[in-house]
Amino acid sequence: MEAAIINGLQGLFEGVANLGLGHAIMLAVGSLLLYLGISKGYEPLLLVPIGFGALLVNIPLAGLMESDGFLRFFYDNGVLTEIFPLLIFVGIGAMTDFQPLMENPKIILLGAAGQFGIFLTLLLALAIGFDKLDAVAVAVIGACDGPTAIYVSSKFAPHLLGAVSIAAYSYMSLVPLIQPPIMRLLTTDKERKIVMGIVKQPVSKKIKIIFPVVVTVAASILAPKGTPLIGTLMLGNLLRESGVVERLKNASENEIANIVTLLLGLSIGATMEADKFLIRQTLLVLALGLIAIGLDTAVGILFGKLMCLLTGGKINPLIGAAGISAFPMAARVVQVEGQKYNKKNYLLMHAMSANAAGQIGSVIAAAVMLSVLKGMGIVGG
Repeated sequence: MEAAIINGLQGLFEGVANLGLGHAIMLAVGSLLLYLGISKGYEPLLLVPIGFGALLVNIPLAGLMESDGFLRFFYDNGVLTEIFPLLIFVGIGAMTDFQPLMENPKIILLGAAGQFGIFLTLLLALAIGFDKLDAVAVAVIGACDGPTAIYVSSKFAPHLLGAVSIAAYSYMSLVPLIQPPIMRLLTTDKERKIVMGIVKQPVSKKIKIIFPVVVTVAASILAPKGTPLIGTLMLGNLLRESGVVERLKNASENEIANIVTLLLGLSIGATMEADKFLIRQTLLVLALGLIAIGLDTAVGILFGKLMCLLTGGKINPLIGAAGISAFPMAARVVQVEGQKYNKKNYLLMHAMSANAAGQIGSVIAAAVMLSVLKGMGIVGG
């Protein structure tokens, strides 16, 4: 009887006995993510479930990522199949208004410029020793587009999914801190004070409906490997603009998006097991992600300066910072910075145009890289 009691007590404390330093560190990391999401409001919809998932997967002997674990089920069936990030894209498309971009189509160039940091970071990642697929997954962090980063990472570098996701969403929430110093460094006081006029070019409902169809076909023909990304984004936007499927549009941006966000966050947290996350490569991913976003911001601003020069001073270069995909956060940062130097300066709608272009640009940039990889024979069809 005494032996049975002793064995029972040993089983009770088996988890404590197997708690290693790595587990303790990752439990602290998970708690930090919860703190940032709850107390600081940094992307709480993702950081809260990610943080809790990190806690769960680092409980010794819980086995939640073993073949019969419930986190393994969600990861295998939602992340590895790419279903979760693609469903998120439908919701994003349903929530995004591309009208400001259609009213001022030349601003799409800033959305393209805002993706150059991805390709520069790709070269840097390759130079320091990342293999080609890992380098692509890391570089896409620069898009400042969480679902795109998750999609690419889960498809080609699943072992980096936790680090890439944390970097993408953390830096997205830190855009108001990351971008302003770069904006001030690369622009003059005179440029920051430029007032941009109101664009008066009404867009018909027919154009709004045609837009997602044309973008889907054109972008998919250009980069076929990115068809799932651009297709789901534009499907959501078509649901929004068609006006005949309100229930589907509401479900896409509410119920479906909320459920998938919860399960996706838990699945990402489940990849943050101590022995897989606490490695040198994780720190490199975080560092390169920050560099990528900084480069994207810088190139967008520099292209804005070029447009300012070519238009005779009619473009405020600050809006180039909104060419990344952090929608609509980057546009709000541009508005705040612009008003610091000229109270009459209302850049929000112009920045929203660049931001919407960045949303499309980040998806196309990822699609182009995936198609190039296929062309090189690095990935299959």
